[in-house]
Amino acid sequence: MFISYWFVIFASIFFPVFWLCPITILRKIWILIASAIFHYRFAGPAGVIPIIFLAVSTYLAGISNKKICRVLAIMLCVLALMFYKYATFLIAQVLGIFSPHFAEELLASAKQGLLPAAPPLAISFFVFEFVHYLMDLQRGKKPIRSVLDFSLFSIFWPSVVSGPIKRFEQFIPSVVAGCQKVNAMDIQVGITRIITGLIKKLVIADNLTAYIALAQPQFASESLGFRWFLLCAISLRILFDFSGYTDVAIGFARLMGIKLPENFNWPYLATSIQDFWRRWHISLSSWIRDYIYIPLGGNQRGPVRKVTNGVLAFAICGLWHGAAWNFIFWGLYHGLGLIISTNVKIFPRITDDSSVRIFLLPINWLLTFLFVSIGWLYFFYPVREATTMLYLLVHSHARSL
Repeated sequence: MFISYWFVIFASIFFPVFWLCPITILRKIWILIASAIFHYRFAGPAGVIPIIFLAVSTYLAGISNKKICRVLAIMLCVLALMFYKYATFLIAQVLGIFSPHFAEELLASAKQGLLPAAPPLAISFFVFEFVHYLMDLQRGKKPIRSVLDFSLFSIFWPSVVSGPIKRFEQFIPSVVAGCQKVNAMDIQVGITRIITGLIKKLVIADNLTAYIALAQPQFASESLGFRWFLLCAISLRILFDFSGYTDVAIGFARLMGIKLPENFNWPYLATSIQDFWRRWHISLSSWIRDYIYIPLGGNQRGPVRKVTNGVLAFAICGLWHGAAWNFIFWGLYHGLGLIISTNVKIFPRITDDSSVRIFLLPINWLLTFLFVSIGWLYFFYPVREATTMLYLLVHSHARSL
């Protein structure tokens, strides 16, 4: 979206008007108008209307003094996400297990217009931000009473498609500060982040994507070295693609003097799975921790609940990425890996020695990168195909799995 001709024209009009406008409130209004145009351009009426409905419901519940209204609004957001993104999957894959014939009939009738052809653009991000807002209000934080400020929080155009997931208590003050004054340093940092992100996306990620598309069909027939190289290419591709987008989004926001949360912190330098999730898609992993894992009880209710909470939180994290079994498997894979890595010491006696820990650091890094890279197979490919590819990483010939 950020490299289309339409967007170039959009940005060429938006930023000069924003910078030349001397009044804070007019800058806010201009951002909102631009955000509405941006959202409508890429989402269309079918994508915009549900988000407006959820945003209005969230705002009204937020300014209400009744906690039940906020609970109902949270339920509405979650149900909307399930309906738009997961209804077909649940009917086909879950109901189909118990009654295949009934599931087929229900899907056939639902496709006559009862179910959307595709979910509204970025509904997962919208729902997570609205749920965060309402849950924080339930914990005693003050609501956003300004309709303008809440609207900006809802559809701020740089982050509207793929995040980062914003926290309203950080975002609203940053909007106020940016609309009051944009300094030269903000513009310099913003331009640098945009250029960095475009290089990551267009030069590295897109070329890796083309290479993977060309090479992956020959995975089974090529050498072991080729297969491991392709695995590394898959890992690097998602890093540069997603972090590149994030850099561009953060950069465009920074051109307005607005700071979005960082989303990546050199994740492939992580030396443990826990460390990886502190560095990868930070806004999502912290959201899962704060609004799913901790409310479920976190690690405060015994080891069994801790394991259950962790696995459930990561299963939801996987499902959030898409309505398919491979995403659920990927989430469970990381959840179980995180639980094992944080509770089991492979070398309990020797790792207390600082010199030994330094020696083990490269090994920990390699094992973490290997674990994460194998996980990406299940993220991108169906479970059976990914398992076959995993088998081929250590065997010369394929077998039926």
